Amino acid sequence: MTDSAKKTDRPRRVRIAHLLEAKTHGEPLTMLTAYDAMIASIFDRAGVDMLLVGDSIGTTVFGESNTLGVELADLVRATASVAKGTQRALVVADLPFGTYETSPEQAFMSAAQLIKAGAHAVKLEGGVRIAEQITQLVLHGIPVVGHVGFTPQSENALSGPRVQGRGDEAADKVIEDAVAVQEAGASAVVLEMVPAELASKITSILEIPTIGIGAGPGTDGQVLVWSDMAALTDWQPSFVRVFGQIGAALHDAATDYVDAVKSGAFPTREHSF
Repeated sequence: MTDSAKKTDRPRRVRIAHLLEAKTHGEPLTMLTAYDAMIASIFDRAGVDMLLVGDSIGTTVFGESNTLGVELADLVRATASVAKGTQRALVVADLPFGTYETSPEQAFMSAAQLIKAGAHAVKLEGGVRIAEQITQLVLHGIPVVGHVGFTPQSENALSGPRVQGRGDEAADKVIEDAVAVQEAGASAVVLEMVPAELASKITSILEIPTIGIGAGPGTDGQVLVWSDMAALTDWQPSFVRVFGQIGAALHDAATDYVDAVKSGAFPTREHSF
């Protein structure tokens, strides 16, 4: 096979510019979390547009009660793994709590590590209060995805995972944050746990794509934590649709394995050298 043929066979990489193209043409964007090369490869081949190396790794992989204990080194390693398993999807990596809030300079030093690890963009939470950080990153060539509405890293201040933007004053604050993210130079913004009507309004106001999670059908795209949408555990947030019973299937497979070994049904001669 010639080099040109090999290049043709490779899927087209999703780039930052393609996100705006999708919004312009009304093509819904898809995003799922991923934390390792194996899962990233499966989602990449499935056609997922963006893979988010989220600080949700704290709750889904590390067994923590929230995301606040996730370290930058955790996400650097996870990002490198996801990048190795990806040929097409845009890899977006979270900046964890405590790695960007102090100053634009701190944000750049942290984001640079994720980009070096293989991320194509970084995501950080907040609107008006972190606009300077977004501008600094963009000026230095680092694409940014914003995140407004419910921001998990601020869950203590927000009194837990609660819908944001109910009531005129609260809605205006979410809009203000979303507009600030755009004006600072972000390429897209995640809207988490905001009323569907408000999410639709923000989507119509902004020129950049909106990616919703618990924000209704009126955004430009959707993101879910992969273990939620695949029912890897017994509980999922109320806004999640389950697309596969992977947890139950894995439990059944492990049970069958245990039974086969205990009974002597595995291994047999056919499984031997």
